[in-house]
Amino acid sequence: MTKARAAKKLAQAAAFGGGGLGLIGATLYGVLTAEARYARRVIGPMKAHPAKGDGLYGRYPGHPITLAMIGDSSAAGYGTSAPDETPGVLLACGLAELAKRPVRLVDVSRTGAKSIDLAGQVDNALLAGPHVAAILIGVNDVKSQVPPSTSVRLLDGAVRRLRAANCEVVVGTCPDLGVVRPIMPPLRQVARSWSQRLAAAQTISVVEAGGRTVSMGSLLSEAFRTNPSMWGEDNFHPSVTGYAAAAAALLPSVAASMGIGPDSFVHPETFRGEAVLPIAEAAVQAARTAGTEVAAAKVAGHERGPRGRWVQLRHRRRHPKPEVERIEEPAAGEADAVPVGK
Repeated sequence: MTKARAAKKLAQAAAFGGGGLGLIGATLYGVLTAEARYARRVIGPMKAHPAKGDGLYGRYPGHPITLAMIGDSSAAGYGTSAPDETPGVLLACGLAELAKRPVRLVDVSRTGAKSIDLAGQVDNALLAGPHVAAILIGVNDVKSQVPPSTSVRLLDGAVRRLRAANCEVVVGTCPDLGVVRPIMPPLRQVARSWSQRLAAAQTISVVEAGGRTVSMGSLLSEAFRTNPSMWGEDNFHPSVTGYAAAAAALLPSVAASMGIGPDSFVHPETFRGEAVLPIAEAAVQAARTAGTEVAAAKVAGHERGPRGRWVQLRHRRRHPKPEVERIEEPAAGEADAVPVGK
């Protein structure tokens, strides 16, 4: 069975309520969870939760764009020492610079969260009427032995609820666990194969639900394999530099989902490895290449072809790190007075 077919079957199992281990296999999953328990002992207990950066960013006119940050420690910025170092704040500031409008950040992420916690986080995020949401989730599901099909199904449900509320959704897929230093070879190679397959299944499910994905891959670049400064003190979570790299990878896709910036209107460029492909094939390619976006597309006016939904596979250009400046919130009700246009 090809990797594309395997990923598609896992996504289908999730869609139809399958809760078993499916194509991952019980033996392989048991090996990975044993490694995760070992890694937790090496990493040690979690320290204080990072400070939240909720607030308004960008000194620009106009009604604010509301950005929701949803997910686990990678979304919350575990290990950072100040709110302006967290992915949510970096995304909010970057989006404000591209849109030339203020951005209101609502950060409902939580260190230690699993996919089962997404429903509650989405409940809280929807209270703010978000225009766009960024989700980073999945690693804690491995550590807690959540079946992959269950993890994908819960993510699918979260994306569908946000899209039903007219909120754009960008999901950073499961990172390559093979780069995590406490996981030793040969199980490191097994972890890499497992996480890439889960990332591909997440991509299929999220795009079918109306969102788009960005591959976290090897936590965004070869630098994570070779540069110790990209890792935090526990050698498991990213450092401030690593979180900045994650935010830089997500930002172009978050902006494009809102129709913001010139890159959002550029068609796929073949010389940059971009293309329109069947969804399962694109999902597998994206899982192998960090920073790759997958979003729904049409071919000759049709959403689907002989091998399923058509999607765009993109490698969007990164933007310089923005200056972080929090500003005072507008008067109550002002932020939501007029819908954000695309």
